[in-house]
Amino acid sequence: MKKWIINLLISAVVVYFAAWLLPGIHIGSFVSAIIVALVMGFLNRFVKPVLKILTIPITILTLGLFLLILNVLLIYFTDWLISGFSVDGFWSALFFALIVGFINSLLKDDN
Repeated sequence: MKKWIINLLISAVVVYFAAWLLPGIHIGSFVSAIIVALVMGFLNRFVKPVLKILTIPITILTLGLFLLILNVLLIYFTDWLISGFSVDGFWSALFFALIVGFINSLLKDDN
């Protein structure tokens, strides 16, 4: 449980940093960043695997690039769910997903 809370807080800091860095991403407060990290973690854990399976043909046709679109769609869904978080456009969502995913992969301890 302790490890899960630490990973959640790391994700929240990364989300807050990425929102500060990118002009098209807006977060109201750090509490909103924690909620965004929680929702994104839930979506990536439970919804994304199902969507990956359903989109295998288009993913193969695009040589895996459709997975980036899938990440953007999950960011937009998070935007729709949370009132303290907003995304202005596709490119902002794409760069946000890339930055958050890359930094989280560097910082988190998944052992």
